[in-house]
Amino acid sequence: MKQLDISIMGQSYILACPDGGEAVLTAAVRQVDREMCAIRDAGRVKARERIAVLAALNLAYSLIEQRTKDGHAAPVPVTDAHPAPTPSVPLITIDVDDLVRRIEAALGDQDHTPA
Repeated sequence: MKQLDISIMGQSYILACPDGGEAVLTAAVRQVDREMCAIRDAGRVKARERIAVLAALNLAYSLIEQRTKDGHAAPVPVTDAHPAPTPSVPLITIDVDDLVRRIEAALGDQDHTPA
């Protein structure tokens, strides 16, 4: 496992990266940075955490929209009363709170500066 020093919206991070995954991770970082900077530059949202959540939602929405256009199954809402069917194509679901927890865990104890 390798570590990469990256920057998103001017904030430096050290991320773990599997061997051979540097190009994909670097492309993902560029995409996330571009999305977050666009949200910040629009001027309506100032808090870094909110910008990150909005960027994650925008990127997930784009991914799901593209998968749907490509003929993959669309995501199905999951509720306790209606459990998700077992799909032949994996479905993408979004749990924003879980996403934020996973981002925070990945970033670890790095110095976070509030926006």
